[in-house]
Amino acid sequence: MAGYFDVDKVQTIGIDITPQFDERVLEETDRYIIHTTGWGVTIKEFKELDSTPEFLDFKVTTPEAWQEAKERMTVSRDRIDWKNLEENYGRWVQNGDWIEAGFWFGFDVTHSWMAGTETLLIAMIEEPEWVMDMFETYLDRCIAHFDMIWDAGYRFDSITWPDDMGYKGTTFFSNSMYRELLQKYHKRAVDWAHSKGIYARLHSCGDIMPLIPDILETGIDALNPIEIKAGMDVFGLKKQYGDRLVLHGGINAVLWDDKEAITEAIRQTVPVLKENGGYIFASDHSIPNAVSLENMRSIIETVKEVGSYS
Repeated sequence: MAGYFDVDKVQTIGIDITPQFDERVLEETDRYIIHTTGWGVTIKEFKELDSTPEFLDFKVTTPEAWQEAKERMTVSRDRIDWKNLEENYGRWVQNGDWIEAGFWFGFDVTHSWMAGTETLLIAMIEEPEWVMDMFETYLDRCIAHFDMIWDAGYRFDSITWPDDMGYKGTTFFSNSMYRELLQKYHKRAVDWAHSKGIYARLHSCGDIMPLIPDILETGIDALNPIEIKAGMDVFGLKKQYGDRLVLHGGINAVLWDDKEAITEAIRQTVPVLKENGGYIFASDHSIPNAVSLENMRSIIETVKEVGSYS
C-alpha cells in the first residue's frame, strides 16, 4: 500500500522473547479459533474483520508461575529471524525504508499477553516487586537480542514499543505508580536507543494526558497514536510540547470512512501540527476496513496538499 500511495515505508524487526509455552488449537469453527499462545494465554480470536480477541485464561497469574515462565525466557540467537533479515534488510536499506526495532515490554503487553489486566493491576499495588521483575525481564531480553542484531551489522532507525496506559477518559494507574514501577524501564529503553544514535517511539493508546509530563522525562522522541476518541488533546500537546516531542497520529479513526468528515479533520489539524516540524500523519489507532480505496486516495491527496512544506 505504501508504494501505491507513494508514502514512506516502515519495516519492523521482531524477536521472540516468549516463554515458548505450548501453542495449540483447542477449538475452531467458521467464526472463531480458540488457541493457546507462547505466553501461556488461552485466546479466542474471531475471523470477522476488525474483531477484538477474547482472552479466556492466563497461565502466569502468581509470582510462582512467573518464575517458571521467566526461566523459559532464555536469551538465544534462535529467537531471531535471521533469514528474514538476510533476505530483506538490503532491500529495505536500498529503498530508504524506515527500520524499527520492535521492543516488547511494559504494562500493556504484560497484562494483556501474560498475566491478565485484573491480576496485574492488583499486583501493582500488593506485589510491586513481582511486577517490576516482569517489566525488567521483558526489557532485558529485548536489549540482549537487539544487541545481537546490531552487533551483526543490522542497523535500525528507531525502537518502538506498545504500552497502552490509558482507556477512554483516563489512565489505568496514577502518576506516582507510573514513576515508582514503570518509568525507569521506559527510560532505560530510551537510553539504550540514544546510546546507539537512534530514536525511541512510544505507542500508548487511551487518554494518557495526565502522564505526559512524566513520560517526557524518559526522553522519548515520538508519541503515537494520540487517541482523540479517548480524550487526547493533540493541539494542547503541540502547543505545550511540540518543541521536544514528535507527534505521530491524532486523526480520529472513526472519521476515515466519511470522506467529508475526514477531509475537514485533516484540513483543520495537519496545518497546525506540521508547524515547525515534528508531526507524522496517521490515524489515532488504525485504518478501519470500511475505508474505501477512493477515500484512501482522497485522504493521501489531502494530506500531501496541506501537509507539504513550500
